Amino acid sequence: MRIDLTGKTALVTGSTQGIGAAIASELARAGARVAVNGRSPDSVGRAVDLMRREVPGADLVQVVADITADSGVLRVVDLLPQVDILINNFGIFGARPALKISDQEWRRYFEANVMTAVRLTRLYLPGMMERSWGRVQNIASDSAVVIPVEMVHYGMSKTALLALSRGFAKEAAGTGVTVNSVIAGPTHTGGVEEFVYELVDRDLPWQEAQRAFMREHRPQSLLRRLIEPEEIAHMVVFLSSPYASATTGAAVRVDGGYVDSIIP
Repeated sequence: MRIDLTGKTALVTGSTQGIGAAIASELARAGARVAVNGRSPDSVGRAVDLMRREVPGADLVQVVADITADSGVLRVVDLLPQVDILINNFGIFGARPALKISDQEWRRYFEANVMTAVRLTRLYLPGMMERSWGRVQNIASDSAVVIPVEMVHYGMSKTALLALSRGFAKEAAGTGVTVNSVIAGPTHTGGVEEFVYELVDRDLPWQEAQRAFMREHRPQSLLRRLIEPEEIAHMVVFLSSPYASATTGAAVRVDGGYVDSIIP
C-alpha cells in the first residue's frame, strides 16, 4: 500500500518531539505539506531541521504558537487558513495522587488536553466539510480506557477526547470528512522516560527501567515493551489517507494490546 498525501496540508499540534514529531515526519514522507507546531522558535526550528534530514524534500511549515492561549490559536489560523488534516496531538501529563489534584490542576489538564482540540476542530472542520474532504484525529491514550491511579486527571482528559471525536464525527456525517481518535499505548518518548523514572529506581539503566515499569505498572501490555512513536504515526498516516474513508467516529487502538478488550 502506497499512501500519497500530495496536495494535502496537515497541522500536527505539539510536534517538536515524541509522537507528534514522528507523525509530522511520516505525513511529510507521504507527501503532505506539514505544519510543525511548538511554543518556541528554537524548538520548532530544531524539529524542522531534523525532519528535513530524515525526509529529504519535505514540505514543512514552522508554526510557532502556544495553542493553550486564544492568541496562539488565532496565530495558527492566520498562518494556516486552510487545513486538510488536523492532528490534535498536543497534551500534558504527569503523576499526582488523585486526592492531591487541585481544582486548578484539573482545569489545566482539561484546557490543555481537551479544549485545544475543541477550538482547532471548531475552526477547521467547517472548511473541510465545505470542501467535502478532511481528516481530524485526536491522539488519545490507553489511559482514556484504563484510568491510571497515578494520573486520574490525565486519564479523564483523554476519555473526553474519545467523546469529542465521536461527537464531531456526527457533526460531519455525510460530508466526506472523518473524525477519529487514536488510542496510543505506552510509548517511548523523552517525556515518558522521565515519567518512568518517577515510578522506578532512577539508578537502573534504561532498558532495565523500562522492563521494570512495564512489569510493575503496565503488566497488561501484550507487547511487553514501550511502543515506538513511529508505530503510532503509521496508523495516523493511514487514517489520514483515502484508504480510511469508511473509518469515522472510531477510537482506533495502537496500544500493543494493553487495553484488555476484544472490541476496538
